[in-house]
Amino acid sequence: MRNLELDLLTLMAAALITAWSGVTLAENADRSKPINLEADTVTVDDLARVSTYQGHVRLSQGTLLILADTLIVTEDKDGFSHGSARGNPASFRQKREGVDEYVEGYGQRIEYDSRSDKLELFTQARMKRNQDEVRGNFISYDGKTELFKVLGGGKEAAPPGRETGRVRAVIQPKVKKDTPPESLTPIPLKGAANIAQPQQE
Repeated sequence: MRNLELDLLTLMAAALITAWSGVTLAENADRSKPINLEADTVTVDDLARVSTYQGHVRLSQGTLLILADTLIVTEDKDGFSHGSARGNPASFRQKREGVDEYVEGYGQRIEYDSRSDKLELFTQARMKRNQDEVRGNFISYDGKTELFKVLGGGKEAAPPGRETGRVRAVIQPKVKKDTPPESLTPIPLKGAANIAQPQQE
């Protein structure tokens, strides 16, 4: 029975990793890396196909890192998984495929559904990619439609020190690699008409 529980635990962790990494355009190599999981307690319900990790949860695989107080992973009969991480805040971080940048997400609750390919962050939600950052009370990303949505939540959702819970974003300017900055654009040179040409011998 203990081996079956460990097999199911591994299956659930792998399902969550696969699901979570898909939404962030994750580093493909992560999927072939070992899964490392730490928690104070782990409960596996084989019949319901639910795994619950509680207490200082730390789950990593390659560049993916999930931190939470509680992590619940459920797998349906078709093999799709649903992950729910809770914390103060719960968070994930992962390197994007093909570029040297990471995506980070924070929220009191983070949900991911692999069937709908949807990621949702609730309460004091924040997502960050390098220096770009967006904050709100709710953030959702639909991987199928590539629709990104952020809600502020109004005055009731305002964080400490802020009067309103409006959406806030910081977006860095993008520099095109093909276009040099204006100060470095070469000045076209023209020959002077009044300079005599050298004599050929």
